[in-house]
Amino acid sequence: MTYGQIAKLAGSSRGARQVVRILHSMSKKHRLPWHRVVNSKGEIGLKDDEHYSIQRLSLESEGVEFFNNGRIDLSKFQFSPELEE
Repeated sequence: MTYGQIAKLAGSSRGARQVVRILHSMSKKHRLPWHRVVNSKGEIGLKDDEHYSIQRLSLESEGVEFFNNGRIDLSKFQFSPELEE
């Protein structure tokens, strides 16, 4: 999912940055699947090499594929719970 997608589902369509803050501050304590969230371009938003690598390896271990430019094909790998209903 994307940060904006989660924000929209939470009722705040413009709250993507809040989602980033919540994932950053609460993921460890609440065991949130932070690694499954990317930006709207299908890119890992983390700039830190170590955390970027952890997220990418975690996604790849779940079968997510990356293009050479480091992006994910959201049309193929994006989870859309609003379509699941």
